[in-house]
Amino acid sequence: MLCFLISAAAEDGRIQVQLPEPMREHMLSNMRDHLLALESITRDLASGQFDAAAETAESRLGMSSMALHGASHMAPFMPEGMRTTGTAMHRAASRFALKAKDAAVDGGLAAAFGALSEVMQQCVACHSGYRVH
Repeated sequence: MLCFLISAAAEDGRIQVQLPEPMREHMLSNMRDHLLALESITRDLASGQFDAAAETAESRLGMSSMALHGASHMAPFMPEGMRTTGTAMHRAASRFALKAKDAAVDGGLAAAFGALSEVMQQCVACHSGYRVH
């Protein structure tokens, strides 16, 4: 088993991003909160609470959340591609919030779920390309 773990780590082709320990912990905490926000959003969508899903998306993932997450302090330590992907995720979350609000009016769940998928695609892209250390 240990041999497999060492082999898997050696074959990890992601770019390793070196961060000072406090910043690393801060970034990991932000990402855990992003996961919790996504869970809350999907739960709200499933129960028809579209405005609540929109509020969570904008306040915890959207463009207005960047200051809360310390984006300006983190950005200088991140490779350009990681910064670009992160900003794309925040923008996609703000677009999702608008689609979720629309769903509250017109029931357009397909558009809301499509927009939520765009948010998660950015998460997948970043986690596939980078790892923090």
